[in-house]
Amino acid sequence: MPRTIAFDYKRALGKATRVFWKNGYVGTSLHDLLKAMKIGESSFYNTLKSKKHLYIECLNHYEETEVRKRSQALMSPPTASQGIRAQFASVLDCLDDPKSPSRLCMFAAMASVDVLSDRELRKRIEDRMVNYRSQIAHRLRKDRDRGLLPRELNPETIASIIATYQQGIWRMALLDYNRTAFEGQVDVFLKGLGL
Repeated sequence: MPRTIAFDYKRALGKATRVFWKNGYVGTSLHDLLKAMKIGESSFYNTLKSKKHLYIECLNHYEETEVRKRSQALMSPPTASQGIRAQFASVLDCLDDPKSPSRLCMFAAMASVDVLSDRELRKRIEDRMVNYRSQIAHRLRKDRDRGLLPRELNPETIASIIATYQQGIWRMALLDYNRTAFEGQVDVFLKGLGL
């Protein structure tokens, strides 16, 4: 007979996500997780099996909540240019939010030697980046095909450049963040790409 979960799984998952988001995978101990989730070690292992399994569950939770906001910002406006700008504004909103546990996106934080050395975690971040670039390329391709962007525009190349630049924003915000300055940089960057 399967065991009944003796704690509020969704609430505990949200707490664990915030701990991983703040400290990263390597910087988060089992003790940190148990304390935040308010569960015992036996409940943890009976339900979640391992720190890595919980981390993957937290990445799923982060994607369903935080990443979804950015995806909606990207996909909702009528043009690719407006969507990409809205998506960057969503990133800056996250950086402005005093309740955010970290200036790094959880997926951006995965780009570390320790995490990328694990094959399963590496595949997870690679798949996430492929999906993100595909979303952007899809929007650009649609606008190019509608005549809103130049025919010679290469959606895959532009999407890759935008994804790389966004990763840089997360990293640079750790050093020095000023929204007005970042907005100006984003504007110049996107105009340089013809967006």
